[in-house]
Amino acid sequence: MNDEVIREQLVVVLSGAQAHISLDSALKGLPREHRGRRRGPHSIWEILEHMRLAQEDIIRYTFDPTWKSPEWPDGYWPKRPAPTDAEWNTSLKAFRKDLDELVAFVRDPKTDLTARFPHGEGRTYLRQVLLVADHNAYHLGQLVQVKKQLAAAKKGNKKR
Repeated sequence: MNDEVIREQLVVVLSGAQAHISLDSALKGLPREHRGRRRGPHSIWEILEHMRLAQEDIIRYTFDPTWKSPEWPDGYWPKRPAPTDAEWNTSLKAFRKDLDELVAFVRDPKTDLTARFPHGEGRTYLRQVLLVADHNAYHLGQLVQVKKQLAAAKKGNKKR
């Protein structure tokens, strides 16, 4: 398999195509009032913001040797289950911007994905890309499940 094929397959996994769902698809049709409602341990907002914070941390750690990761676990989760509209919009914009940055890095033919980055304790760029893809896919599945549970609860309330 050539380098270009590998890069395009990584972009597919990162962008939520084929077997994975994209963030935009997962959030499509989500009522505003459902952003902060919990069905299980986390609200959709909490999942989204956790994804953003973790993705940002992985990317910044990879490219910036001076980056300081947040405290685990509190630094990776929002403080409240519901966002303001501004927090929601800021989080979405930042998540997309960081993901776009990572996709551009993957697509760059000058990028040696198998190289170990200098401060990465032996980690490769490929490992970091796969970590972002895996983490996002896992939590997007959770997000979709919470969204379905909220929709089912809403339907159940209308039948009464």
